[in-house]
Parts: sequence; C-alpha cells; structure tokens
Amino acid sequence: MAAKFRMKRKGVGEMLRMRGMRAEMLRRAEVIKGVAEAISPVDENGPHPGHYKASWKAVSTSRGGRRRDRAAGYVRNTSYYARWVEYGTEKVPAHHVLLRAAQIGGRNQ
Repeated sequence: MAAKFRMKRKGVGEMLRMRGMRAEMLRRAEVIKGVAEAISPVDENGPHPGHYKASWKAVSTSRGGRRRDRAAGYVRNTSYYARWVEYGTEKVPAHHVLLRAAQIGGRNQ
C-alpha cells in the first residue's frame, strides 16, 4: 500500500520556526563568523588595531527571511567602518570579508 502525504502550510511554517531549526541557523552563522574573524584584516598602525576583527556577531531568530516566517541566522560586524572595509572606498580597496566568509563557511558546513 502506498503512503499518502498531504502538506499543510501551517505545519511547514511551524517546522521552519522550530527551536532545532533556529539552533542550526545559529550554528551555521557561527561557522561563517569564525571564518570572517580569521580572514579579517588588521591595521596594526591604525587607531583601533583589531577592533574590526573583534566586532563580529552572530545571532539567530525564528522570524527571519523576507516574509519573517522562518528561522534565520545573521552575521554582522558592529564596527562603524565595516561597510568601508567590505565594499572599499576611493582610496581603500574592497576586502569583501563577509562575502568570502559566507562562501568559505558555506562549504565547510
């Protein structure tokens, strides 16, 4: 006898927000954070050596995604100049730390 399956949107939504899914998203975010910390540039002669490298944070939520309907993990850098390090300026080349960390960390999971 063949098994029948009926998908219920409410059940799928509950699965996408459950505690275990949120924990997995946090684990993945922590992996990416670790890679970002490892490849972060440090200006030894700058006014705040190591501040950028120490400012990485990883968090998870059960209301993430575009529709706020699923667990998600987020990685960000809280230093005020993180955008300039990531994308560069007219005088400083872009380092793309978060982009490279997501690419490398995604493979290591």
